[in-house]
Amino acid sequence: MDDRVSAQLLNWYDKSARALPWRALPGEAAPDPYRVWLSEVMLQQTTVAAVTPYFIRFTESWPTVQDLAAAPEEDVMAAWAGLGYYSRARNLVKCAREVAEMGGFPEEEAALLKLPGLGAYTAAAVAAIAFGKRAVVVDANVERVVARFFAIDEPLPAGRKAIRAATDRITPDRRAGDFAQAMMDLGATICTARDPKCLLCPLSADCAGRAQGDPARLPVKAPKKARPERRGRAFWIERDGRVWLIRRPGKGMLGGMRALPDDGWSARADGHGHPPFAGTWENCGAIRHVFTHFGLTLELHRDLANGPLPEDEGEWWPVAQLEEAGLPTAFARAATLVLAR
Repeated sequence: MDDRVSAQLLNWYDKSARALPWRALPGEAAPDPYRVWLSEVMLQQTTVAAVTPYFIRFTESWPTVQDLAAAPEEDVMAAWAGLGYYSRARNLVKCAREVAEMGGFPEEEAALLKLPGLGAYTAAAVAAIAFGKRAVVVDANVERVVARFFAIDEPLPAGRKAIRAATDRITPDRRAGDFAQAMMDLGATICTARDPKCLLCPLSADCAGRAQGDPARLPVKAPKKARPERRGRAFWIERDGRVWLIRRPGKGMLGGMRALPDDGWSARADGHGHPPFAGTWENCGAIRHVFTHFGLTLELHRDLANGPLPEDEGEWWPVAQLEEAGLPTAFARAATLVLAR
């Protein structure tokens, strides 16, 4: 049955593959490893729809891995703003520079795993899709398809070992890259998290989850823990049509990004930090932003008294060009509270 599964899925993929800007369609030459790697890093915990415009802008600005390696890190971080998970962007630059020094991406999965920021999934995806190596590629879409097809009901994350082993069983020696992308497409378009379209699925006849009558219950996920909440304040300091921005430390929350000065909420949960200087501050409202591990209510306070200039290092940025500063989403949304006034 294992060979039949891959044959059925590849036949479906040959007719139904999604056209994506980083992908080579069936029958075309293998895509540039740089484009495969860049897209896979961007797609981690982010949707295709959100990633596509970022990918296009990145590859227009930096068409090759050598171009990205030569780019100032602050430019890359600004271009990444809005995609979230900013450690990915920092590792992106580190990896590009290492690959440029090597003269190109290594082809083997084990060597790819040694590069900065490449975990098991990304290394396997690049090896399979860019270099045609047999590798077991398991993202969230593949995980869902395989859990349903084999009716693996051990709750995640413990069930991932069985899911990976089952994916290994059905991964073919030839066209492993197309097979991985076919599994991704199947999970994204047919075997969706809610309301799977089993009547359209090329694997439905052999799907154990469908035979049991309720494939949507799989994969079984452990109950989510309650997300803790934090409070913080950001500060708007404006002079002559320019706003004061700081560069956040290279390590830690939103590392290396331009941002509004704040009260240190990323290092504390109580929101009791101090403004940059004593003065008269107007509360302009608050936004709520959800990070991976906590929710944040961020108030924005505006300097009303033209107090002393901040002592921290920073830069004056034209308010009219604030969109070009590459602020992280939380700070960009906070800034809109002032701009709307």
